Amino acid sequence: MTTPYLLAAPASAETMADADITTAIERLFTTQKGLNEHWLDVATHEGLVTLTGFTDNLLARQRAEEIALAVRGVRGVTSTVTVQTPELPDADLQRDVCGALADDPATGDYQVHCTVAGGVVTLTGMVQSWTEQQLVLRVVQGVRGVTTFVTERLTIQKGKILNSDEEITTQIRELLDWDIRVNSALVEVRTHEHVVHLAGTVGTATEKDHIIAIAYQTGATRVDARDLFVAYWALGSELRREKFAPRADAAIVNAVRGALHRNPRVRGSETLVQAHEGSVTLAGTVSNLRARQEAERDARHVVGVHDVHNLLKIRPKRLVPDADIRQTILAALARDPYVGHFYFTVSVSHGQATVHGQVGSAFERERAGDVAAGASGVLAVANHVQQPTVHPDEFPASRPGAAQPRPTGPDPDHALAGRIRQRHFWSAGLHDQDIEVQVSHGRATLTGTVDTWPERQQAAFDAYEAGARDVNNHLRVLAPAASTAPEPLELLVDAHR
Repeated sequence: MTTPYLLAAPASAETMADADITTAIERLFTTQKGLNEHWLDVATHEGLVTLTGFTDNLLARQRAEEIALAVRGVRGVTSTVTVQTPELPDADLQRDVCGALADDPATGDYQVHCTVAGGVVTLTGMVQSWTEQQLVLRVVQGVRGVTTFVTERLTIQKGKILNSDEEITTQIRELLDWDIRVNSALVEVRTHEHVVHLAGTVGTATEKDHIIAIAYQTGATRVDARDLFVAYWALGSELRREKFAPRADAAIVNAVRGALHRNPRVRGSETLVQAHEGSVTLAGTVSNLRARQEAERDARHVVGVHDVHNLLKIRPKRLVPDADIRQTILAALARDPYVGHFYFTVSVSHGQATVHGQVGSAFERERAGDVAAGASGVLAVANHVQQPTVHPDEFPASRPGAAQPRPTGPDPDHALAGRIRQRHFWSAGLHDQDIEVQVSHGRATLTGTVDTWPERQQAAFDAYEAGARDVNNHLRVLAPAASTAPEPLELLVDAHR
């Protein structure tokens, strides 16, 4: 007996049955590259998902949690997933972790040290903010062989002037108001002795997690979100419509400046921000390619921004020889938990890196390019990594251990289109968007509209994960109506330095 290609829609669109949620997550696990579904178990009770089992790296565990959080109807995720990875000698793993921190353009300047014992990394040192601390942890998670980390000795330096409770509350409300990834219309915020209390309702578990992170960014010592609930009805279009009301260009510029200032990769850059009718232009200089990429991403996450022109130039703090850049990229690829077992060749000319190799999926190809982009001194990456043109069925045989036949060609177009639509159906952010899917010879074409730029990216990513050879993404991001009092044509403002 084999599992059907598609998961039928629940009888009621208002309430997702626990069994349907569990099945949807399990089927997503079967096709999300970088995960082994046989190692993971899923259980759901009243919309609360529990993940158990193990993965072979920290990024995969985080990926499993994020996939579950983003499924429609999920109110929260509890994970006891452990990390079981082939043992590396402590000296080798410590070399890799310290190398990753030193090679990263941002964390390389931090006063952070590490020791390793049995796959456990202990971090010591001091950083300037919660966001810097999280950046250090993301870098460590990206090293193959790390099973967990200890952060008690990685402290955040407290400045002479701390935000008052009132200032923390005000900052959180402003950040929520300008962040396109959350709908905070029904969220209440109060702060007492630097402990933030969140209450109210949001539409997705992902939103709840993001709101908690925003609270920590403002200087909260602890966040109590027990009274912040997730309810499907809070995804209503009426609430979103209020979120996307027109914003003045001057206000958009200030919000983008703030977003760039909060990003530790971009904070010290000489960045200029210009806006005209919601179209933002970024100019000036940044010190590395990753900062350039994240600056554009941060700008796209600001309410009112419907397009971004990235004119940022990369000016490294010091010139890095091409040979050194090449070695840095090769070392980063070798220690990466997703692509470290593949063979790559890298060439660098005047800071322009070209990566060749063969991987198993579109996800791994994108991962290789992203790893290369994180090297200090690199100005651009040409990703010539190849991936197979043959894709396995999305829903394999249901019997554990059963042989999984591999198709001799692309999936039938109608089946592929159906799988893409099912992914969009179960996505908390895409299920009610106006997306049309057409497939021809394994190539998916997406047309219609979505509310935000991240949703546009997610729609294309889901198509790739469903098995598309290529994706023509013609989705348009809905722009708010023109402001009744438009700002002058040019608003050129220095970003925070």
